Amino acid sequence: MANPFLDHPNDVGETYLGHMGHAGKIGGAMILGGFACLLHGIFPFLFVTTGSETIKHLSETCAARRALMAKAAAQHAATEARVSRA
Repeated sequence: MANPFLDHPNDVGETYLGHMGHAGKIGGAMILGGFACLLHGIFPFLFVTTGSETIKHLSETCAARRALMAKAAAQHAATEARVSRA
């Protein structure tokens, strides 16, 4: 039976708590960056680069995590292939 709390974390090679931690960090950064953008809209002299820097950082962070997950998936597939040939 599928477990909606574990299916996606398992798919990306994480535990439930590990996935929750990463998602929480990304979500928190998005909220803070969004709040900074809202304040910047009202007070243009505040948080001049915070929104764009937050987006850049999150994009780099997510890209690096995707690369790590792809590498881990490829290594797992290679291991499975060696085991099935043996």
